[in-house]
Amino acid sequence: MRVLIVDDSNAMLKVIRVLLAQIGFEEVDEASDGAMALDMLRRGDYGLVISDWSMEPVSGIELLRTVRAEGAWRDLPFIMVTAETRRENLEEARAAGVSEYVLKPFDAPALQRTIARVLGTAG
Repeated sequence: MRVLIVDDSNAMLKVIRVLLAQIGFEEVDEASDGAMALDMLRRGDYGLVISDWSMEPVSGIELLRTVRAEGAWRDLPFIMVTAETRRENLEEARAAGVSEYVLKPFDAPALQRTIARVLGTAG
């Protein structure tokens, strides 16, 4: 399964890529913001998106809303990564159709559990 990770921090992209490799995901592409991610989604076949919330010019929540508005992507598993713990933000992500979210910082087992919940697999 191809995974698209979206974050404006190169360091965080590398961390997520390493964690994904540790849990068996090898086909991983990176986007540095929501606009780039949309272009990549239009050209690629992804089974999972893992996106940071806070990015410019297109934020993770804006990316999520666009993904959910597209018929072909309506059911695409989408995990939001955030350091934000405010209830309003988590509720906003749920209302926008996020599959799951993971709070920073996280490790490989936490990411694996989150992905397993989203994909409906054991983990």
